[in-house]
Amino acid sequence: AAARDVMVPLLSQIPAPFPPACGAAGVQSVEADYAAALNAIPDGRAKTRGIEVGKAAAAAILALRAADGADTPLIDPGYPQGTHPGEYRFTPGTPFAFAPGWEDVTPFVLRDSSQFRPGPPYAVTSRKYTADFAEVKRLGGDDITTPSARSAEQTEIALFWVESSPLQWNRIARTVSADTQLDLWEQARLFGLLNMALADGYVGSFETKYVYNYWRPVTAIQTGDTDGNPDTTGDPTWTPLRPTPPNQDYASGHAIEGGAGAEVLKQFFGTDQMSFSMTSGPPFAGITRSFTSFSQAARESADSRVYAGIHFRSACEDGLVLGRKVGQRAYT
Repeated sequence: AAARDVMVPLLSQIPAPFPPACGAAGVQSVEADYAAALNAIPDGRAKTRGIEVGKAAAAAILALRAADGADTPLIDPGYPQGTHPGEYRFTPGTPFAFAPGWEDVTPFVLRDSSQFRPGPPYAVTSRKYTADFAEVKRLGGDDITTPSARSAEQTEIALFWVESSPLQWNRIARTVSADTQLDLWEQARLFGLLNMALADGYVGSFETKYVYNYWRPVTAIQTGDTDGNPDTTGDPTWTPLRPTPPNQDYASGHAIEGGAGAEVLKQFFGTDQMSFSMTSGPPFAGITRSFTSFSQAARESADSRVYAGIHFRSACEDGLVLGRKVGQRAYT
């Protein structure tokens, strides 16, 4: 009842660019699962009281978050683009900036969105930037327009982790909670901690992105001959393996989510060393990968963004660190 009464109104309010049919399909799925769950419980006072408590919990959290700022527009075609080397510009095929107001969403556990903000990204004339530039240019191409030095496994990793981070980390948690036979209370606590951390990871990510406003590899490489760095060579036709999301490079939201998710799971189970396998969902469903630790999965999720050609290495490394700090904060 708690899940149903939170999900149905929020799914009904999904904003653009998601089509109304997406929200309607979500509501239909929730209602079907809710009916099936209730049908499995015998009628009686326990069931009636359980529904009442669930509805009260949902009403309380919806009231608490009613003015949290999450109704901010998700698309801003008027966002000012940079003109100098290193400054963000719209990415190919997406003439807008995504969710520039998300940094102002009220966090669940962070003191504020900037609490764990990392230092600035590399200057485009630095040696470390040059190394990052060369790595993503060498590994991140689509192998159609742009040759790539990726191995077959690196390509598999890039595609495996394309799926939404919260979906994947919740699937990891479901897999491990089933393997360890957590009871319902333990599962509720685990998923509460995990999803607060994942939510705050995005708040911290967008704060960092819009503060530093750093360009994506596709922009950097295509304009590399005009960046003022004599050690970078541009390629106007360079095309990444995956389309570049419509927001800034630094820091990687995917890496932040991986760091946060892995840290919560490590803290909850009292160990990082946990073996599990997971199969990817859309858009590249059916890829199965196995891991021996939560941190290994987080590391691979961060690496995937370099292999996909959509993040510099420093955005992934600093994103992992930020995410771990968010996960620690959520758990404690």
